[in-house]
Amino acid sequence: MPYDSSLDEEVFSKSWEDEGGKIVVSVHSYNKGAKKLQIAREIKDRMGNAAFAKLGRLSKEELKGILPLIQEALAVM
Repeated sequence: MPYDSSLDEEVFSKSWEDEGGKIVVSVHSYNKGAKKLQIAREIKDRMGNAAFAKLGRLSKEELKGILPLIQEALAVM
């Protein structure tokens, strides 16, 4: 069965920002299934528009910024 975006429910979403972009911590449930954590990085392209990028490695500052968000997300899971 192919992915159906209408079945994907976002239960929680918060972001942490710095000058380079932002990291979004969210919890999703697909088709009323188990709630799962998603962490995504958004950067600004040359035109200033937000674009998704590979999360990759996190700096200590980034980790300190999103850790409270992960803890909040855990509480809704």
